[in-house]
Amino acid sequence: MSNPVSGVASKTVKITINGVGVEVAEGTRVAAAMLQAGAVCRASVSGEPRTALCGMGICMECRAVVNGVPQTKTCQLACQPGMQVETQR
Repeated sequence: MSNPVSGVASKTVKITINGVGVEVAEGTRVAAAMLQAGAVCRASVSGEPRTALCGMGICMECRAVVNGVPQTKTCQLACQPGMQVETQR
């Protein structure tokens, strides 16, 4: 994968989002990877799709299940190789 600004190749990380393999640039936050993959972070109590809003860990809209741990703030977490991410229901 190359950086669209510099054109220099960047390292990538492979993770799984809702059972689908995704490759993102190293340092990408999980919330951004989920958006890139077209996945939402969680469903509200009424079933509405939710995703990162503030990007600072304050709004709590970015919560998802990461490596089996629910309520993980994905906007504050960098993708790690082999990470398993699921939309929180």
